[in-house]
Amino acid sequence: MGYQSRIKSPRDTAHGFKKPLRERKKDKRRRRVMPQMEKHKLTENEVCEVTLKRLHTLGNQRFGSSPYSEHYSRWIADVEMILGEFEVYPTLEIDDRFKSETAQTFATVKIQLEERRKKEAAVDQEIEKMTYIKKQLEQIDTKYATAVAAVKARKNAETKRLQVSIKQLREEQERVIKLKTGFWHGISKKEREKKEFSVAQQLNECQTELELLILNTKVELKLLREKVERQREPVIEQIKRFKRRIKEFETDGSLEERWFASQALADAVNTFLQRRATGPTKSKSEF
Repeated sequence: MGYQSRIKSPRDTAHGFKKPLRERKKDKRRRRVMPQMEKHKLTENEVCEVTLKRLHTLGNQRFGSSPYSEHYSRWIADVEMILGEFEVYPTLEIDDRFKSETAQTFATVKIQLEERRKKEAAVDQEIEKMTYIKKQLEQIDTKYATAVAAVKARKNAETKRLQVSIKQLREEQERVIKLKTGFWHGISKKEREKKEFSVAQQLNECQTELELLILNTKVELKLLREKVERQREPVIEQIKRFKRRIKEFETDGSLEERWFASQALADAVNTFLQRRATGPTKSKSEF
């Protein structure tokens, strides 16, 4: 059953009375769509086929530039236009079930895209937070490098001092050996042995101190490394979390929601055509 003519009430013309927003939108859509259909004179089958193809195309549309949320409103408008052209075709007489199904699909995808829009809007804050966390990591690394440099500098200074002492003691040891084997007057055997023992003991102490210095330095560096790793680990985990969140918006993450919405709308079109083929459709409801 087609639309029945409607007699305007006085309120339609007096006091600037306006139609409900939804009806004004549908009237505007009819004025935009109908001349286009009349111009091309599409058949009913062609309208159905074109509608499904265009829904499929929009369902697979990828947005190539960020921020992707800037494309959401346009995409919704394009899909609404496609459904609008389908709904206003004169002989189809869309039923209430089709309207309900498509309205629910639009409501769902709009909520999904709005949620994604909010998340995308928060990306800048995530980037700022990650920048701050990275500075913290740099500070930890700088302090670690400074501490390591101090340990190595102290170790090098002590090593140099001990090496000088060891060299001097070895030279002294050689002199004592010469005293022991040579013919030196005025120095007794006991004094020479005592001197030899003292030099050997000092040399042994210096060598032991050098070995301990090297060992202690390794332990100290290991402890510093373990300490800095404990400090770096939670910071690195934070950076990884930020990167994962930001990475979500490096590509068009809305494709899945939009694809399911387009598929649901295409299913609504197909099931409507099946109902129409098996029995009379309900007449269009008045608004």
